[in-house]
Amino acid sequence: MSLQTLTYVVVGLSFALYIGIAIWSRAHSTGDFYIAGKGVSPIANGMATAADWMSAASFISMAGLIAFLGYDGSVYLMGWTGGYVLLALLLAPYLRKFGKFTVPEFIAERYYSKTARIVAVICLIFISFTYVAGQMRGVGIVFSRFLEVDVTVGLVIGMAIVFTYAVLGGMKGITYTQVAQYCVLIFAYTVPAIFIALQITNNPIPQLAFGSEIAGSDTALLDKLDDIVTSLGFNQYTSGTKSRVDVFCITMALMVGTAGLPHVIVRFFTVPKVRDARVSAGYALLFIAILYTTAPAVGSMARYNLINTVQPGEIGAVDGNLAYVDRPEWIETWQNTGLVSFEDKNGDGRIQYYDDSNDSFAAKAAAYGWQGNELSVDRDIMVLANPEIAGLPNWVIALVAAGGIAAALSTAAGLLLVISAAVSHDLIKGIFVPTISESHELLAGRIAAAFAILIAGYLGFDPPGWVAQVVAFAFGLAAASLFPVILLGIFFKRVNKQGAIAGMLTGLLFTYGYIEFFKGLFLKWAGAPWGENVASNWLFGISPEGIGVIGACLNFAVALVVSHLTAPPPDRVQQMVEHIRVPRHFDENPI
Repeated sequence: MSLQTLTYVVVGLSFALYIGIAIWSRAHSTGDFYIAGKGVSPIANGMATAADWMSAASFISMAGLIAFLGYDGSVYLMGWTGGYVLLALLLAPYLRKFGKFTVPEFIAERYYSKTARIVAVICLIFISFTYVAGQMRGVGIVFSRFLEVDVTVGLVIGMAIVFTYAVLGGMKGITYTQVAQYCVLIFAYTVPAIFIALQITNNPIPQLAFGSEIAGSDTALLDKLDDIVTSLGFNQYTSGTKSRVDVFCITMALMVGTAGLPHVIVRFFTVPKVRDARVSAGYALLFIAILYTTAPAVGSMARYNLINTVQPGEIGAVDGNLAYVDRPEWIETWQNTGLVSFEDKNGDGRIQYYDDSNDSFAAKAAAYGWQGNELSVDRDIMVLANPEIAGLPNWVIALVAAGGIAAALSTAAGLLLVISAAVSHDLIKGIFVPTISESHELLAGRIAAAFAILIAGYLGFDPPGWVAQVVAFAFGLAAASLFPVILLGIFFKRVNKQGAIAGMLTGLLFTYGYIEFFKGLFLKWAGAPWGENVASNWLFGISPEGIGVIGACLNFAVALVVSHLTAPPPDRVQQMVEHIRVPRHFDENPI
């Protein structure tokens, strides 16, 4: 059976499973649609949370970043896992005890303000649509390569699947679909890793293979990788180039952003009891750890295989190291997607692959007829292409395709439902039409989800960067806008509505403005190329991926200062904070 046929079968079966679950778990009330009727068990919620959070950035892009960045890519591992500790300890149980449907609803009640609710909705929509752009890019990459259809067609198919189980099943349908998607994506991620670990090191456990010796030699994988990449002019794989300040800020932005992501927070509203919220966060960490401890091995083995496939030996070497050979089959296949490009600059029909941004190295290579790096590889393809590069069986490649789609669709569905709830529950019912009936609110939620899916599909046609890069921006926005006011709302009774509103707007506008200025995301979409500025102009040396930490600090500072300059919250609000924070007599009843 051909790879394309096998991929259609595997992906088609997974789609049939998702749709079947959505039909089985169809939402019949707003409680089902928004929070799955608060009836999800902790272990199922842990799996659903893991799938919701392990998006295309985790499955597709993170190992690709590690493959090319090496040590610098560790910030994504530390930040995206560490955030769950903050979430489990500081937010999840308290928000579950509050017992409402959405994050903006908590902010509205805690800060006794419809304006605060509207600002929270604006922050939520900014975060969610930035995040969902990365997911739809992941869907497009998988479809364009493995199903060999146009990216537009692939996005439409992905949108149709999400529409079916998100609009029909709501949170109830999404939750149980995400349980299935977690099983698909984790199997699809670990099986190829085991195969490749055996190939390279004879050790079937990727986490151990990462530190093992290459089969048939006494050289460790990482040592060999260091030798290879430095011989081609690239930075040493096991040492970083980022400043400590930037590493710290990116890690903190990802951690705090994880704890402030609305589609993750809402998961803890779906369990029966407060204790279950904390337990399900623990399960989620366990399920996430399976993929995240495998990712460094996947990234390093992908980089090793990439270079050895392109340059397996020392033919025509410069200083005994550089080499170039005829194009392997996988490069020709991926060139059709536009995510790998080969430009034969010297007309010899072979690949010259090295770091031509290294001026001293490029000058040395030029003496031997080199005219610049001829190969460009999109970082987002490394996990998907790795089985092909390693020559694994077609069924493994098809499985990876299904896993990549599952990772992207699971998170996209969660984000779209959060956007839907923000429109139907927080704006329509909470602000504009408080008397709307439950059936009409449910209909409004489904219509809002449908429109959100259309916008998400549009963003997927021309996303603003690599999947993990775009997602990092979303985490920065979440860290700077929602996390501080939620944390202050739980632990600081003195913070009032004026402080919360001012803090959210300050954090959001500063962080978005910084990202826009240095990355020019929307300017790039409009065709203006000047948005890329040099790192020397960054504030305190902090990259746009890490600036959410400064935005969060500004949010905290503004909220506290403004609150102390204005009237304190009413007594009933302060009592509500006490009730949320202190589990008196194990009281699990919501406010």
